[in-house]
Amino acid sequence: MEDFLIEALHLQKSYPTPDQGELRVLRDVSFGISTGEFVAVVGESGTGKSTLLHILGTLDRPTGGNVLFEGSDIFDQGDQELAHLRNRSIGFVFQFHHLLPEFTALENVAMPALIRGDRIGAVRERATHLLEILGLAERKNQRPSQLSGGEQQRVAVARALMNEPALVLADEPTGNLDLRTAGVLHEELIRLAKELRKTFVVATHNPALAALADRVLRLENGTISDDSP
Repeated sequence: MEDFLIEALHLQKSYPTPDQGELRVLRDVSFGISTGEFVAVVGESGTGKSTLLHILGTLDRPTGGNVLFEGSDIFDQGDQELAHLRNRSIGFVFQFHHLLPEFTALENVAMPALIRGDRIGAVRERATHLLEILGLAERKNQRPSQLSGGEQQRVAVARALMNEPALVLADEPTGNLDLRTAGVLHEELIRLAKELRKTFVVATHNPALAALADRVLRLENGTISDDSP
């Protein structure tokens, strides 16, 4: 049996609605992702891509099924333990950068490690290095309002990598960017995944980004209907 970094087993997710009963978003989703893979999750809007990533990242709990991370069922843990897991092992990049406007790019990148309690000197050094490899060394003292959309999103990527997570989850990371800027960020994500040997799971409706992935998972009617290399 193959050892997966993260594995979904018969995931289900439903939400109650006031007039239509139970809305089933995920019906029976199973797959495994190995260390170092770059996996794209594709599907039409509203098919549950974001819901799936939120569950993989422990931001939401499934209605049924299991998620194994490094072989352990993560939802056997309480909320405090899950928060620790997120900070230590999972990085997030969202469609909107969610940078803190009052802090510089460097401070935004450093925030996850400061929350963890790391030494300030080491935090500053690593945050600076991440901004450098993302081409933002000269922009590190700028606040988000002084950065372009593409620069803001690259800061968000650096922040996701700050605590050296085993898994990076990205939810439509280029959905708010123009085509040219999105293309640059696509290449950056692929490069970082290979150079840093990180596992990336990216939900996207962008075929250009999906085409660069090692593997594509197609989410349709609440299930993974296509798992193609």
